[in-house]
Amino acid sequence: MVGRYVISGFVAAIALSWCGSALAEDPGKSSEPSPQLQTATRIFSQLLMTGHPQGFELASFEKVQNGFYIRESVAKGESVNDWHQMITVTGMKDLALSRPELTAKMVLNRMVEGFKHSCPFSFSTQVLNDSPISGFDAAVAVASCGTATGTAGKTSEAALIAVIKGLNDFYTVQWAERATPSNGPIPIDVQEWTDRFKALGPITLAPEAEGRKPQ
Repeated sequence: MVGRYVISGFVAAIALSWCGSALAEDPGKSSEPSPQLQTATRIFSQLLMTGHPQGFELASFEKVQNGFYIRESVAKGESVNDWHQMITVTGMKDLALSRPELTAKMVLNRMVEGFKHSCPFSFSTQVLNDSPISGFDAAVAVASCGTATGTAGKTSEAALIAVIKGLNDFYTVQWAERATPSNGPIPIDVQEWTDRFKALGPITLAPEAEGRKPQ
């Protein structure tokens, strides 16, 4: 599939090779940011804080394995195996230490290439931001497939991908959406995805809070 395979499979592959080993109650109907909660999670060496848009709930798929952290949230009533919108947070332990030459843009490009490989004839992409996030090197883009392999071509799939290079580790915050399929590239609505990026914020990466227990 594109979405979950790209989110977990491609990113896990990056981690292993380089480290050496949804909105309102109907998330698909509006791109306007909604009042939301903030989440704060210690992921390896730093504390990552993000927005948690209304209409999403934490899925059961959350784990750390072989230096790779992943947490997934889906629209209410959906699951990690059957979803139309998903928010994913990942961490790749010590990648910034072991490969200091890597930039956020390089990691992002690797992930976007994963999309392109899955759907070369219906692929599209759009850079949204290359400014630092919370003072750290970051890059943000949207990648889209007109036909998603994960649904056997029954849907399209697009994902906003924000990559942040931390002190020791790399982090991603992603918002994926499945919709009507298309045999050709689907135009990316920059304003809609920019609003979603804002709804995921403010994204803040800070040193581990003193006394905070690992999560």
